[in-house]
Amino acid sequence: MNRKLLGLVPFLIFIFLCVFLYQGLFGNPRELQTGRLGHTMPEFSLPDLMDSDKIWTADSLKGEVYLMNVWGTWCPTCIAELGYLTELRERGVKIIGLYYEQAYDPDFGDQFDINALRQDVNNMLSRAGNPYQFNILDLERTLALDLGVSGAPETFLVDKQGKILLHHTGDINERVWRTKFAAIYQELTQ
Repeated sequence: MNRKLLGLVPFLIFIFLCVFLYQGLFGNPRELQTGRLGHTMPEFSLPDLMDSDKIWTADSLKGEVYLMNVWGTWCPTCIAELGYLTELRERGVKIIGLYYEQAYDPDFGDQFDINALRQDVNNMLSRAGNPYQFNILDLERTLALDLGVSGAPETFLVDKQGKILLHHTGDINERVWRTKFAAIYQELTQ
């Protein structure tokens, strides 16, 4: 009897691996979702990228529907989406940038030059378009981690009460806006 059970173990492991690999092979990586969907924005207190004296919190963002776009100047896809995001801003969509600095790692005691970063961001936004009302600097990635961000760009649709309603991994373009965001955004802003 024990030999029959032991013979079944490799077969069960094989089945488990097949199911696991099948999901990974045919899953859509853009469908990654934050565990925060339907929950309010996590608590945070982070500086404005361009004015370190200005501090943003989850409460200070309540009252308006907005997109929070995680981005960085090091990210080619982020740069590519700036033009379309700027069009959305011109149509009245409020977009807040969550600047994700990839080169800085606080665990290694890296030196950080905020003035060089500000200059880099200003140069990029003047060339590619500036869709942002403002940018929050998440240098130690605390908010990004709390949101479940896996990279950039990622965009969150947040309602007036601060509840996260939608999370998109990848660039926002006309097709993505039309199929994923537009109807919900219009309903929230009516």
